[in-house]
Order: sequence, then structure tokens, then C-alpha cells
Amino acid sequence: MDIALLILGFVCMCIGILGSFLPVLPGPPISWIGLLLLYLTKAIPNNWMFLIVTLLIALAVIIIDYAIPAMGTKKFGGSKFGVIGTTVGLLIAIVFPVLGFLGIIIWPFVGAFVGELLNKTHHKKAAKAALGSFLGFLTGTFLKFIISVIYFGLFVRVFWKFKDAFSMW
Repeated sequence: MDIALLILGFVCMCIGILGSFLPVLPGPPISWIGLLLLYLTKAIPNNWMFLIVTLLIALAVIIIDYAIPAMGTKKFGGSKFGVIGTTVGLLIAIVFPVLGFLGIIIWPFVGAFVGELLNKTHHKKAAKAALGSFLGFLTGTFLKFIISVIYFGLFVRVFWKFKDAFSMW
């Protein structure tokens, strides 16, 4: 059973890293599930504090990832309309994943741009605000990737420390 949990945990780690880039998969929470599966083996002593802290970090990163495009829009001179447009664009991308990965990039940009145009903002300023949304998306993706890679490193470190306890080694 331990070997199955270990393999499934490793698979979750790999999917979590991919999920950092694919909008349909929440990368850090899937990576966290990999850590949980590792700690559920009999070979690894339970460390619930570690699991709770890493879970809270994974959840915080997901929440921040949804907020960063709106903050980027605001930082680049966007108005409340641009921030609302970014959020609406992000929701459109999630609810209607027609364009797949590109949709999660394009729709917040389009939403911020349209929101700024509705606010009677000049099209150059609206484009700048939309660029802020795009940069916010890239920042969120990078943050999810870093957390997933750190979780993968923790997985490998803990496994390596207790590898002799697994019966297949």
C-alpha cells in the first residue's frame, strides 16, 4: 500500500507542476495532495503541522492567483472599471474555456480593455491597463509554478530521508 501511495503522490506532484500552467488544474493544491499521500504512508512519520502550513500556502496562492490580474490592472493605471473587467474576463475564461489556455490569458486582457473603454478611457491607457492584467496573470502563473516546484522538492527530500523504510528499496 505504501508503494501505491508513493507512486500516486509522485504523479500528483507532476500533475501539480503542469497545473501551474494549465488553467483547468489547480497546481499547488494538487502538489499538496502529493505531499499528503506521502505522509499517509507508514514509512513517513506524520507531521500534521507541516501539512496544515503547506495546505494554507497552497490555498493562499490560489486565492492570490485570482487577485493578481486585477491588482496588475490597477497598478498600470486602470480604473475600477478595468479591475471589474479583468475579473469578468477571468470568470468568462473559467466558465467558458473555449480558447483553453489562451482564454485564461486573453479574456482578462480583453475584459480590462473593454472595462476601461466603457469608462471613457483613451484606448492607449486602456491597453496599458490591459497589459497590467496580462502581467498579473504571468506573475500568478510563476508563483504557482514556484510553489509546486518547492513542494516537489520537499516530497523528494522527505522520501529520500526515509527511503530505506519502503519495502521495495
